Amino acid sequence: MEDILSDPGPLEPEGWRPGARARRLPDAAGSVAGKEPAPARAFVISPPAGAPRRVQRAVKRAFDIAVAGTGLTLLLPFLFVVAVLVRIGSDGPALFRQRRIGRGGVPFDILKFRTMYVDRCDPSGLVQTVDADSRVTGLGRILRKTNLDELPQLWNVLRGDLSLVGPRPHVPHMLAAGRPYEDLVVGYGYRHLMRPGLTGLAQCRGLRGPTDNPWKAARRIACDVEYIRTFSLALDARIIARTILNEMTGGTGT
Repeated sequence: MEDILSDPGPLEPEGWRPGARARRLPDAAGSVAGKEPAPARAFVISPPAGAPRRVQRAVKRAFDIAVAGTGLTLLLPFLFVVAVLVRIGSDGPALFRQRRIGRGGVPFDILKFRTMYVDRCDPSGLVQTVDADSRVTGLGRILRKTNLDELPQLWNVLRGDLSLVGPRPHVPHMLAAGRPYEDLVVGYGYRHLMRPGLTGLAQCRGLRGPTDNPWKAARRIACDVEYIRTFSLALDARIIARTILNEMTGGTGT
């Protein structure tokens, strides 16, 4: 039986994985060169069939509340220490708020520990970080590498902005390969049919980091839609377990 959490491999020109199919619109020449298709105008994502049942959604939300509430309570002393260290390390607030797109396309403010110098922060999120980024503080590099900067998002889970598992929330007008995601991937909005998450199927498959590669960027969206199509509480449990394992063996911080 195929492991749904595994990396499905390169995006093929005529589509990829049943149910979350991502096919490209032909380029001006309408041809495919080499092992990968020539740069395309856009990819097309097929819509997911159906939606999670109401009982599943209720159980998922109850689990989110229980885990986020317990996590915030147990981690409160640690969160306080990190917040103090952020304030001591550089001028500015401990928390950084950034607008993201949630379920149904409704925007919300996501919380993170501030990892950049306050005068170099990018509220839009359109300028992605790079290796040795001068905007990132010394402590910020550690927080990003370990993903500890995202712990305040447990509050977003408790509020209902986020779920523990779901498509990672994008900033408005997110860019991929230098163009708006909505232009690169037709059907991009299908990923907003469910509440975004702290982690997701794409992240478990290693599709993280910069979105400068159009093929990898399109595969992320295909994974998001595939997650919605194949959603189950068991799948959520597997994604959470895989995420914890990945972080224990070395998170990427991206």
